[in-house]
Amino acid sequence: MPAILDRNVVLEMRNIVKQFPKVLANNNINIKLYEGEILSLLGENGAGKSTLMNVLYGLYKPTSGDIFLNGEKVSFSSPKDAILRGLGMVHQHFMLVETLSVTENIILGSEPGKAGVIDYKTAREEVKNLSEKYGLNVDPDALVESMPVGLQQRVEILKALYRKANVLILDEPTAVLTPQEVDELFEVIKTLVATGVSVIIITHKLEEVKEISDRSYILRRGEISGECNTADVSKEELANLMVGRDVVLTVQKETKASTVEPVLKIRGLNVKNDKGIVAVSNLNLDIRPGEIVGVAGVDGNGQTELAEAVRSLRDVESGTILFKEEDITSLKTKELIDRKMAYVPADRHRFGLVLPMTVAENTVLGYHDREPAVKSKNSLIMNLGEIAADAEALVEQYDIRTPGVQVPAGTLSGGNQQKVILAREFSREPEFLLVTQPTRGLDVGAIEYIHSQILAMRDKGVAILLISLELEEIFSLSDRIEVMFEGRLVKEFSPEETDEKEVGLYMTGGNTDAE
Repeated sequence: MPAILDRNVVLEMRNIVKQFPKVLANNNINIKLYEGEILSLLGENGAGKSTLMNVLYGLYKPTSGDIFLNGEKVSFSSPKDAILRGLGMVHQHFMLVETLSVTENIILGSEPGKAGVIDYKTAREEVKNLSEKYGLNVDPDALVESMPVGLQQRVEILKALYRKANVLILDEPTAVLTPQEVDELFEVIKTLVATGVSVIIITHKLEEVKEISDRSYILRRGEISGECNTADVSKEELANLMVGRDVVLTVQKETKASTVEPVLKIRGLNVKNDKGIVAVSNLNLDIRPGEIVGVAGVDGNGQTELAEAVRSLRDVESGTILFKEEDITSLKTKELIDRKMAYVPADRHRFGLVLPMTVAENTVLGYHDREPAVKSKNSLIMNLGEIAADAEALVEQYDIRTPGVQVPAGTLSGGNQQKVILAREFSREPEFLLVTQPTRGLDVGAIEYIHSQILAMRDKGVAILLISLELEEIFSLSDRIEVMFEGRLVKEFSPEETDEKEVGLYMTGGNTDAE
């Protein structure tokens, strides 16, 4: 096979500028994509990666600059224009109708037929042939809602291939996949490029960048900060190019074997989901002071319902939750806050912050009815000066990048919004901490900082329950790993005595020796 740089250039973006009213998102960016190449696009949040791909895919018009496909200058007014010219994009959040079949989803908007009659048989046959050709192994008649997330992603890829895509853009393609599903996806990608399809991957997982990509472009503050053959650089060098400083990628922590009594005890817990179906089944779990218990599992296996039950955001059908031997199963969220139980929610926008409120106001949520946030006990008069002063101290302590504490929290970057939540919850000296998806959607710099803060809480003796879809995060932080499958804890591991492959096997129900 010819070297990458000896192949045809299938895509070129020249001097791309995208200016929004107050933000220069892309500044004079130049990239090339070669035939049959896997190209990684790296950068921190806000670096301009997604904006650049949205310009390419016709979602944004560039302020200036040109796009060339196979040497021909093109201009896209919409994704439909891009699709017609052979571009396909698989977004991080899939664009599928769960109640429809695979074939129905794939042909949606491009239905074959005449006089308003869809030729479903022909479409199904084409979907089947495409699936076999590229080794996707997708049943064309399966309902999407019955499929695991890894197969749903293949449906999205099939949808692009059905529309004749020869340039495929994948946005965080492994964000919710198990290690086994990642391996399978990479095999699919390699099959695609072997047939001449060119692939652009937006990701923050540097290990996977090294494994799958031929070349990498690194964006920082809207500009290209580096370009390299991926095999020629280390993960650390890639991270440094992204952030502009040395980044510690490997968490260093002492192994702990706690023998003290648990702070939190969960016994026989049963919780239903929004559809009235049991999502957590007869769950038992202990968490001791100074340890992090990580819950690993494929999304949708009861982790959300478990977290909401522990935080009193969802009713418990049966079972008990004990905190320092007190039954807190039926207590209200406010009462849990009073007992020094802290919470970092998975969705920082819906449950962690009030985005129109200021940074200062967000730092006192939950404590807003007590001194020093109010003038005196039982007072309704806010002590705004004290709130602002305390917020400024937290901004400095937690390195929150903000123009000031009086700006709306919604104007901050995702990483800095997360730091506001950490500052609020950690500064209250909790005895128990529930942390769910703490670094979702964040870049390596923010991840490094947040992991260090979680470990600092552990080292202060806080009992921590960590729920994350990121196996690397689970392994980096946890003292014990509990695998959750279909609402049950099916296996406990010590992170030093297992690996991601074995944990991933239990995550998908691949081993039946449930405990």
